[in-house]
Amino acid sequence: MRPVCRPSNLLALFAVLLAALLLAAAPAHRAAAQWEGPPADEAEVYWRQGFVLHALGAYGRAIERYRKSIELRPSAEGHTYLGWSLSYLGRLDEAIAECRKAIEVDPGFGNPYNDIGVYLIRLGRVEEAIPWLEKAVTAERYCCYQFPNFTLGQIRLAGGDVNGAVKFFERALEHAPDYAPAREALKEIRRTTL
Repeated sequence: MRPVCRPSNLLALFAVLLAALLLAAAPAHRAAAQWEGPPADEAEVYWRQGFVLHALGAYGRAIERYRKSIELRPSAEGHTYLGWSLSYLGRLDEAIAECRKAIEVDPGFGNPYNDIGVYLIRLGRVEEAIPWLEKAVTAERYCCYQFPNFTLGQIRLAGGDVNGAVKFFERALEHAPDYAPAREALKEIRRTTL
């Protein structure tokens, strides 16, 4: 009897293969110390598989991989990205809890601060989100400073502080000159205030 190759099995196989390729392409000296040495190497493989599965929309499978990564070696990335997948399933309180765990592991990692801010906004708790976004803007290690700057700009704009919004949108563009949402927001502000 021939084995059945279901689409979900193909998706998992694709994620494993893509994660292996990503891991092979990773620099020998990784920025994050939590990925150095066993069992961290295996934890990183599971984390990368989770990332690929999340990108493919397989959030439940991504959650499984992130949990396996954390089980092997707790990492700020593991907890943050587990929260990211949980958020896509509407489980925002759990997502926030995972981000808090990420901050305990590595307080210098910016992603969980930004993500907590975004999840709080989605829960309608905008004022509570602001300090988290401000921490993301000043975090030591963060790939995407444009995101919290843009979100803070949106909050300022919604509150009627156009000058404050412009400042944050411009900061977002300093970090990512091609970041279209900030560019469009500035264009709209200039169009409506001139």
